[in-house]
Amino acid sequence: MAVKCAIRDCRKQKTTDEIIPRNKRLRAFYDKKRAEGKPYKVALIACANKLLHWIYALLKNKTTFQDLA
Repeated sequence: MAVKCAIRDCRKQKTTDEIIPRNKRLRAFYDKKRAEGKPYKVALIACANKLLHWIYALLKNKTTFQDLA
C-alpha cells in the first residue's frame, strides 16, 4: 500500500496527462521497471523492495529522510 500511494498521481483533479507522483524517485524506478517489460505486480514488488532498502539504510545510519526530488 505504501508503494501504491507513493507512485500514484497526487492531484485530485487532472488538467493534463502528466503524472505528478508523491515520490518522484520511486515513480521513476517504477517507470523504469515497466519500460523493461515487467508486469505491474512485479514492478510493485521491486519498488517495495527498494523502499525497504531505503528504510533500512535510514535506520542503520540514524538519519532522517530528505526527499531531494
